[in-house]
Amino acid sequence: MVTDPAFLPAHSLAAAFDAGALTPSDVLEAQLNRIAKHGEKLSAFTEVYAEDARQAAACATDAIQRGWRIGPLHGVTIALKDLCEIKGRETRGGTAANAGRLSTYTATIAERALAAGMIIIGKTHTVEFAMGGWGTNQRMGTPWNPWDSDTHRAPGGSSSGSGVAVAAGLTTTAIGTDTGGSVRLPAAWNGHFGLKTSLGRFSVHGVLPLAESLDTPGPMTRSVEDAALLYNALQGPDPNDLLTYRPQYRDPLPEMRLGLQGMRIGVMPDRDREGVSPEILNAYDAALKVCEAAGAHVTNIELPVPIKDLAGPVGHIIHAEGYAHYSHLVDDLASPLDEDVRARLASARGTAAKDYVLAKREQQRLIKAFHEAMANVDVLLTPTTTEPAPVVSEIDQKGTPALFTRAVNMAEMCACAAPIGFSTGGLPLSAQFIAAYGSEPLALRAAWGYEKASGWEIPVPGAFR
Repeated sequence: MVTDPAFLPAHSLAAAFDAGALTPSDVLEAQLNRIAKHGEKLSAFTEVYAEDARQAAACATDAIQRGWRIGPLHGVTIALKDLCEIKGRETRGGTAANAGRLSTYTATIAERALAAGMIIIGKTHTVEFAMGGWGTNQRMGTPWNPWDSDTHRAPGGSSSGSGVAVAAGLTTTAIGTDTGGSVRLPAAWNGHFGLKTSLGRFSVHGVLPLAESLDTPGPMTRSVEDAALLYNALQGPDPNDLLTYRPQYRDPLPEMRLGLQGMRIGVMPDRDREGVSPEILNAYDAALKVCEAAGAHVTNIELPVPIKDLAGPVGHIIHAEGYAHYSHLVDDLASPLDEDVRARLASARGTAAKDYVLAKREQQRLIKAFHEAMANVDVLLTPTTTEPAPVVSEIDQKGTPALFTRAVNMAEMCACAAPIGFSTGGLPLSAQFIAAYGSEPLALRAAWGYEKASGWEIPVPGAFR
């Protein structure tokens, strides 16, 4: 059982704060000590706001002790991906080309975290422009996956630093962004939970874009309940982002606690098992059995196309929209870019308007087809990745690990990645509970039910205790 306050989930900390067993200052100092001890090797943060965080923790401690607690996340730490603007702070978007760029305003999700009483502990590394699923960054550095202290393995991207920071107890919660899997991939390879929200559920005002028709911020946490708490605190309409008026809001907490009993869970078609690590498939099959034993109805469903066939078409949309934002840097060979990212975005240089429009038209057809295919289930369960975290030096940068995740973005669905075990080498394995657009309560309910039915408690990476 985890007792180190640096690793306790937010909902457990809330109870400890209420009971006077811990204070926000206690937790912050435990995490800052871990950053001092492991931060250089893990390289999760671009910047740590230690003194500001200490002042905020002292204020939260005083307020809670006086009975002025403002909510369940009051005094809890959060790390923000280096795409989120914070007024007066550097926001680089993972690129050395933005060195010294200071934000002139604060992102809506950061403002809402502060309004909930949360403590922003720092900014975390990202793949340049959030353009990549491996988590690598040639110029700014690649965070170290904490589940292998000897070998540098992929942290997952693009929210690489956020994934590592949560796993290694450097923060209690974090925010990532997900355009093709960038919350779920690092959650999967770092062994915790990641919620890909529906388009428009979280405001992207003040979040540097990659592909605005797909970009979705989301929570990265050590428990499903924490993801639900962050979802409640950070979601909602924002006049600076009109898409936020689109999805209908439902508080996921009451529904979540119903668990798996009576839920309808779809099994991915056999054709999508091809090319997936046997260890992941075994863990996936075992997760389905856990769900069934907990009262879920597990059923096969047919999907309009193989899930992994959508990785390429989504990539074309991401590349085209990303190139529209960053072509001035991509085309300037003197700009200090990650050359792998430059190559990805440069591939869209010749994309015709007609091709982009046709791709978006095809996306609308697939959105309809996927939602129709899932009409008789509450969630679809698939692996999150095809393999455990690979060695960084062995990565083929022309490929993508987002073979299961990109389909969720293409079909405008939501999904919660959840740990389902470990490989024989001690690396985390993961599956994602996919639900229809706006159905985060269902995705969270399924993941929470699995978490409870399996008795899962996220362990501490051995070498980084």
